[in-house]
Amino acid sequence: MSDQQDYIQELLYTWEETYKKGQLTFWLLLTLRDKTMYVGEIKEYIEQITMGTVSCEEQSLYRALRKFHKLEIVDFVLKEGNKGPDRKYYFLTPLGRKLLAEFIERNISVFYQSEVRELLSD
Repeated sequence: MSDQQDYIQELLYTWEETYKKGQLTFWLLLTLRDKTMYVGEIKEYIEQITMGTVSCEEQSLYRALRKFHKLEIVDFVLKEGNKGPDRKYYFLTPLGRKLLAEFIERNISVFYQSEVRELLSD
């Protein structure tokens, strides 16, 4: 690789890492929109739906879920785990659903506009 290509890769990596950190909330809430899942399932689903471009540590998910629970946008139910203590299965509250829907309307729907789609396809 050339020096310029190495530099582009370095810049791209830095940009992507910043982008991914900002996107975790979106992917987490989107994952829980129609499903009730425990942390391991959430982690796997986010990685699958983003084709591996967004990965997260379970500790990061636990931190985010505790915060969202305090904000009343996520709740959980306890269900029997495979072994050991009961697991917390998380889901969006009605407030969380409304928040996600409004975020999508304000920030994601723009990507469906024909002008933006054309810019992305170039």
